[in-house]
Amino acid sequence: MPSPGPAPDFETHLSREILQSERTRMALLAALFALLSLVFPVFAWIFHSEYVQFFHSYATLYAVLGVSGGLIAYELTTRWILGRRLARGAVPPTWLRFVNAFIETSLPSLLIVLAARDLSPLSVLQGPAVLLYGVFIVLSTLRLDFALSVFTGAVAGIEFTALSFYYAGSEDALELGRLGMLTTPGFMLMKGLVLALSGVAAAYVAAQLRRRIRRAFRAMQERERVINAFGQQVSPQIVEELLKQGPEIASRRSFVCVMFMDIRGFTSLVEHRSPEEIVALQNAVFGVAIDVVNRHHGVINQFLGDGFMATFGAPLSTGDDCRNAVAAAHELVSSIREVRIGVGLHAGDVVSGNVGSGSRKQYSVTGNVVVLASRIEQLNKDFGSQVLASREVLERSGDLAQGAVPLGPVRVKGREEAIEIFRLA
Repeated sequence: MPSPGPAPDFETHLSREILQSERTRMALLAALFALLSLVFPVFAWIFHSEYVQFFHSYATLYAVLGVSGGLIAYELTTRWILGRRLARGAVPPTWLRFVNAFIETSLPSLLIVLAARDLSPLSVLQGPAVLLYGVFIVLSTLRLDFALSVFTGAVAGIEFTALSFYYAGSEDALELGRLGMLTTPGFMLMKGLVLALSGVAAAYVAAQLRRRIRRAFRAMQERERVINAFGQQVSPQIVEELLKQGPEIASRRSFVCVMFMDIRGFTSLVEHRSPEEIVALQNAVFGVAIDVVNRHHGVINQFLGDGFMATFGAPLSTGDDCRNAVAAAHELVSSIREVRIGVGLHAGDVVSGNVGSGSRKQYSVTGNVVVLASRIEQLNKDFGSQVLASREVLERSGDLAQGAVPLGPVRVKGREEAIEIFRLA
């Protein structure tokens, strides 16, 4: 069965996170052009003679600073507006994001046009302004949108190619015979194509990032599914195995060993204790129990106030489930010092699997084995014992069955036929 896709809530959350990433991208662009606005005048001052020789005046410098300032204001204003919309739970329409991408990616083209008024157009087309196309293409990956990255690359490629063809026929270009190759259609088209393909590459990266985010979320969904089904009483090893089984834990018939544990005299024990003290006692006892059951490859299916039910062999079997259950029972008795406990064990066929609706499911084990295990645990009161087990458990416990004391056939409530019970502790 294929894994389910991300939930609608996830898609909504992802869209909002992408828009937050968009705000980060806008802040980066504003910071970048603020830095360029500082660096460009410094270069003009350091290399003053060269600047005057080529640009003749400071008109280009002022124009570049004006464009940079305009972009900074545009990015910060758009970022603020986007933040306000997100705070209200609204998102901008898709077409508006394409308009924004067009405006931003056209900025290098505007700088080329401004610089070409004082410099040879072909020199400008080989200069630093063209490299800004790459900046916008790279930062487009933060949008995590394949179409927007492709669009950014396409705008850069088309505008650069159009400017190249426009300036190729200028007088300055015709005078530069030694650079004639730069004005050939093939050369100009190839540079534009490289820019467009850079957009495709950025789009691929963005799509891969988005796909990995989805995959990570699906893995988190699967882990949460297992935790919801079994609570937190599942060992990490069992969680990993269950994750390999797929999205659904199907109902199936299997042989398991069922354990019931109960705190003896719990009512009288907590009669004069505060609620906080009762919780502290339960946490101390159950904390040890969870660790013991987990280490012996069992699963605590549910807590029952002053006790719990655990299964060995479902949802996963080790082949030594009864032996594991007996070993866990002995360790529970030796490890829990705060109170006296009673443990009952019985083994047989049960039906296990998820039970419930699509909105809420719980892992459950049902069958007569569960009822009998509970009845056997209650017999500890009659025999003054701490661990009782049925013959079905003893026969599959190997050397751990040594020392078991037979108590004979015993009738239990709700069952006509007597069952053989053995005392283990």
